Formats: sequence, structure tokens, C-alpha cells
Amino acid sequence: MNRIGTGNVILAWIVILGLLTWGFSALLDYQRNPNRALATHTDGSMKEVVLKRNRDGHYVADGAINGHTVTLLVDTGATTVTLPGALAARLGLARGAPLRAQTANGTATVYATTLASVALGGIVLHDVRANISPGMTGEEALLGMSFLRGLELIQRDGTLRIRQ
Repeated sequence: MNRIGTGNVILAWIVILGLLTWGFSALLDYQRNPNRALATHTDGSMKEVVLKRNRDGHYVADGAINGHTVTLLVDTGATTVTLPGALAARLGLARGAPLRAQTANGTATVYATTLASVALGGIVLHDVRANISPGMTGEEALLGMSFLRGLELIQRDGTLRIRQ
């Protein structure tokens, strides 16, 4: 084969491998968060968002905190909405009073804060109590009971219906 032919074959393989990598990454991302574009159903004054369970059995969705897009993990075991320290810093949240919190990894120091708004689809709540957890890694915020407590939750057949 001549040099041009060899170069074209190598270029074709690079393009094919790049496309496969991109497609596989998109598939993994969807499996982690199948709720990227949430629709809100409205019936009179009731709003409803339906989440699909991800492959790990969790309900993960894109939402917003203070108008900034964030990934939210529904956590009914969390007393408050809890944000990793790096995410809180990126959102410009001020750390309030230090508190002791019981986590899955033991006791930790967290900092109280109040979120001006938290949105999950068309469900928007204001002045939501939250904690900043400096030791928490990742970019996902835990959507705890300070957001969920006044909402109706119905889990069935791999979906979670959240009604306001």
C-alpha cells in the first residue's frame, strides 16, 4: 500500500474509534442519569414530575439550584438538601454555622445555608434549607427532605412520581 492509502486507513480507524467512544460515553451517561430533560405534567394546581430509575436503582435528574443547572440525586434519607463543597463554591453559596451531621460514612462537619430556589422540572421551591458538606466528593447534590417533605412521592415500576 502506498503512504496515502495507509494514512487514509489510519484516519478511518481513528474516526471509527472516536465515534464508538463518543457513543459509549453517551450510553453510560444516560444509564447514570436517564432524566436529563424533565417534563412537568400539570393538572389544575397539581404539578407532577416523573423520574426513571437509573441502572443502579437511584433516581438522578438534572435540576437547578439558584438558577444554575445541577445534577440531583433523590435521597429521602437525607434531612436536608446537601451539596458537595466544590459545587457549593461554584454556585457561590456562603457557609453558615457549622453543624455536626450523621452521614453514611459517620459524623461529619457541614455548614448550614439557604438556597434561594431549587427546581426539579416545573416544581420550584424557595428558601430551601441546605447543608454544604466539604468532605463530600462529586458534583451531585443530594435532594433531601428539606425539599421533598411537602411533596407526594409515589414509587412504582421503576419510576418515581413527585407531585406538588
